[in-house]
Order: sequence, then C-alpha cells, then structure tokens
Amino acid sequence: MEAVLSLNDLVGQGYNDFWHDKHFYRVVKGSRGSKKSMTTALNFIYRIMRYHYANLLVVRRFSNTNHDSTYAVLKKAIHLMKVDRLFKCNEGRPEITYIPTGQRIIFRGLDDPLKITSVDVDTGILCWAWFEECYEIESEDKFDTVVESIRGTYDDPDFFKQITLTFNPWSDRHWLKRAFFDDKTRHQDVFARTTTFRINEWLDDKDRVRYLDLYRTNPRRARIVCDGDWGVAEGLIFENFDVKDFDWSKKIKQIGTVVTGLDFGFSHDPTTLPSSIYDEDKKELWVFDELYKTGLVSSEIVQEIKLRGLQKATITADSATPMAIEEIKRGGVRRIRPMKKGKDSIETGISFMQGLKIHIHPRCKHTIEEFNTYVYSKDKEGNWLNKPVDKNNHIIDAIRYSLMDYYSGAYRAKAKQVKGIYF
Repeated sequence: MEAVLSLNDLVGQGYNDFWHDKHFYRVVKGSRGSKKSMTTALNFIYRIMRYHYANLLVVRRFSNTNHDSTYAVLKKAIHLMKVDRLFKCNEGRPEITYIPTGQRIIFRGLDDPLKITSVDVDTGILCWAWFEECYEIESEDKFDTVVESIRGTYDDPDFFKQITLTFNPWSDRHWLKRAFFDDKTRHQDVFARTTTFRINEWLDDKDRVRYLDLYRTNPRRARIVCDGDWGVAEGLIFENFDVKDFDWSKKIKQIGTVVTGLDFGFSHDPTTLPSSIYDEDKKELWVFDELYKTGLVSSEIVQEIKLRGLQKATITADSATPMAIEEIKRGGVRRIRPMKKGKDSIETGISFMQGLKIHIHPRCKHTIEEFNTYVYSKDKEGNWLNKPVDKNNHIIDAIRYSLMDYYSGAYRAKAKQVKGIYF
C-alpha cells in the first residue's frame, strides 16, 4: 500500500510538510491551480484508511456547493488511489463511508449550523474538519462554532485532532489573515503555508501560459491569482463594502426594491447578472445573487433570467450590444432596457456607489472578488488617476447599470418589488 501511495506518484512536489503535519490548525492559502484541494482530498483518503478511529467533517459556507466540489474531489481521490471497492459513496446526502470500519466523511454547510453541531458518528470519533474555500466564511464566530464540535479524545497512541483550511486569498482585511498568518494575532498550534501554480507539475500548459500572462496584463491580479498573495487595498476603488450574511427574501419584503443589471460577455469576458436590494432612504445596497458565466448566447441568457424569476423585472443592460438586448426581449424578457450612457457616466456611477454602504452576500464569490481587485489606474510617474482600470469589473459594471435610475436624474421611479426564485 505504501508504494501505491507514494507522494511522487500521487501528489508530486511541494506538499510534503503539509501531508505529514499534525498541528491543530493546518492552513493553506494558494493561487489558482496550486493543487491544494486535490492534495488535501488525497491526504484525507489516505488518513481515513490509516487511522481507524478518525471521521472527517467537510464544511463549505453553503451546503449545496459541496456536491460538485469537495465531494467530487474526494471521489476522484478515491479513484486515483485505486481503492474504489473500499469506499461507499452516497450521492444523495452526500456522504462517503470507509467500508472496512464504517468511518465516515460527512458534508455540511454553514448555512445550517445546527446540523453541524449535532453531527455524531458510530465508529471512532469526529476528530478532523476540512474547511474548503473558507474565504467565503464571513466571520470567525461561524468558523469557531464548527471548531468547537471537534472535541474529545480517543485511546490510541497516534490520536490527533486537526482543522484543515484551504482557500484562495482576496482581501488582506479578511479574518483569516489575522487568525492564521499575522505573527501578533495568529492562533497557537498553526501550520500555515502559501502555495502557487508553479508546484503543480500536472497543470495544463495553456493554463500555465495564461497565468504567466497576467503579470503583463494585470500585475495586481497576478499577485493574488498567481502568487497566492493577499489583496492589497492601495488604490482600491470601493472600501465601503463588507461581506455579510442576510436573509435576502426578508430584505425584499422590508425594502421592496430589487435592482438588476446585465453586462454582456462571451469567450473571454463573462456575462454577468447581479441582483441587489436598494434601500434609498438608508443608502444601502444588498447584493444577494449573481450570474457569472462565459460562452452564453442570447437564448441561454434568457434561460438564466427565467431561472431567477426575473423575466418580469426591469433589467438594465449594457447598451453596446443592442441586438442582444432585442433578442432577449423577444425571448420573453420584456422589461430589459439599455443603459443610458453619457459623458463621465462611469465616473458618475462609481461616485454614486462609493456613497453607499454595500453588503455582499457570501455566496456571491465573483462579486466579492471584483470589489477586492477593482482599482484606479496610474500615470507614467506612478500617480493615482481618478479613472478606474477597465478590469475586474464585469459584475460591478452591471451593478452600476442597475442603479441608473438613482444617479442619472433621467428617471426616478423606484423599481417594483420582484419576487423570484434565486439559487
């Protein structure tokens, strides 16, 4: 078995310390393509088979994201290790059981904390937890609620408890930096590392070239995406936002104003469709839903709009693509309209948004990413200009379109309340 599970054959280079670490907190932030999720999955399957007492709790911010992410990557790890016959994978729950002993891998989301605190196992002890994409967890209190479930001891000389965290970094203001990476404030008993795509020997050559090209086209983003570095607030356009969990359906009933914008993309740029609740009296914007996909044609955009129950909503779209707007209208979205652009309309819209308090629901991960990376440009001498860099702004542009009525002066009627289905 040891020969089959060779690190060189399964994982490659760069994770030897991580693989063997037994600190209570094992933390890896990394660039995209740094194989941190796959390595973690392989490590846990190996450990489940080695430590007969151990059960694993896998946590994401939202439970419905586990099936296509953590559950899928753990199933792949089982297959790569050629131990499929030893594991039973329950697609419905989801859940994975190690057949020889009955040890379990249990999947939960922080959207239902009571289900986490009540988790129990029949064999051994629940002693490990894996928080994947834990950047989505907006507060340390929610994280601590789960950590407190990993308690107790077991009569085995090899027994250890461990919390593993893996994520892509965005903002240096996030609690993860303070809790696990800053020398003065970090927890005790922590293993913390940063990994990059450079240690992934199996990365596709086209992806590698694309990452490297970011250093030329978008150096600030390259620091995060390629180097796994924290986002830097210097030159950031929006500092008036936070990531906050809220009941958006209740907010709609309280405030009654939903605004939706649409920015078109296709091959390289995504089509985006964010929805927000705008409280004009308090000057607050609550972003609660997003679409962020490439390769969509007009008929597919119509399907996405209808999936969200927005076919009767007022949708303000990028006016640069009038044919697409007309096609969407003919598809049954009658109240789609073009953004009214004029001189300095971008700067005017941004200035208006800077005067709001913006709350972003943690499930809107692309929105969070853009607000943490949208920056002002510089002149040749390195001086900041009052002009944004036209990057990392596809959702932000759509949000700006959606607020047109409130800063253009052309039309001041409030948008009607929209009751739709959102996922």
